[in-house]
Amino acid sequence: MRKWIEAMRLRTLPVSISGVLAGIACAMMGIDFSLVPALLCLLFAILAQIASNFANEYYDFRNGVDRKGREGFRRGVTEGDITPAAMKYATFGTLAAAAVVGCLMLFYGSWWMVPIGLCIGLFALAYSAGPYPLSHHGLGDVAVVIFFGIVPVTLTCYLQQGDWRELWLSLPISVAVGLLAANVLIVNNCRDEDDDRTVGKRTTVVIFGRRAMGWVYLFSGIVAMGIVFYMLRWIYPVSAVIAAIYLAMHFHTWRKLVSGSGAALNPVLGATARNLLVFTLLLFAVAILCYSNFFI
Repeated sequence: MRKWIEAMRLRTLPVSISGVLAGIACAMMGIDFSLVPALLCLLFAILAQIASNFANEYYDFRNGVDRKGREGFRRGVTEGDITPAAMKYATFGTLAAAAVVGCLMLFYGSWWMVPIGLCIGLFALAYSAGPYPLSHHGLGDVAVVIFFGIVPVTLTCYLQQGDWRELWLSLPISVAVGLLAANVLIVNNCRDEDDDRTVGKRTTVVIFGRRAMGWVYLFSGIVAMGIVFYMLRWIYPVSAVIAAIYLAMHFHTWRKLVSGSGAALNPVLGATARNLLVFTLLLFAVAILCYSNFFI
């Protein structure tokens, strides 16, 4: 069981949880909240990310881009703790469970969510699999912004309300969440740079270098907080407090990113995911106050 829990990469799950929490927060700021679709969105996001993590282990092993003793977290399939067949079944089994949850979400949404759900499932696989794996060609960061930011935030907000009336808020916030989520991937790729370069895996860190992506990490956080501050300026100074708290954590984590390497970046990876979760929890707290008419 411990090996399977490691394969789930629980330290990164705040990334998927945060997108849903931010979507709920946007809906609550519009004075809307519905518990059941909110829980379905949360469960779907967690299952989809776990499926993606399982697929990453299986297909990276099958494609020969993982090796024993790598700098990152222990890979169960590569190290021989989990058989490739078991990981393959776990990948598609978890995707199937996510699909069931997605079908339940249709009771609160519309038919067009079916192709979006299929795209999410394809992304979970295409990140590491297929003839052109996204993570091997510098496209992983863009995919994370879309599927861990824009998609979960806007769709969760939509399912809470049944329409797009809060899109003016949820779309900018979704971009901010996506940028912060992509920072988690940047840390992951900085840690694995040497391993990835050796096996020909061309992440953005391999393509542009650690120094450049370190600056991208820093400015992504600043830009994200600029978006949040502008969109929530009507509740100043609360918006300024949220931005200030996040940026204080962000600068601290960035300094550790640019000064560390290899396995020493594992705590930075967890801290970056934690920063994102703290931000969304602060946003969620503000949304609860809006929902209770505290600011009126």
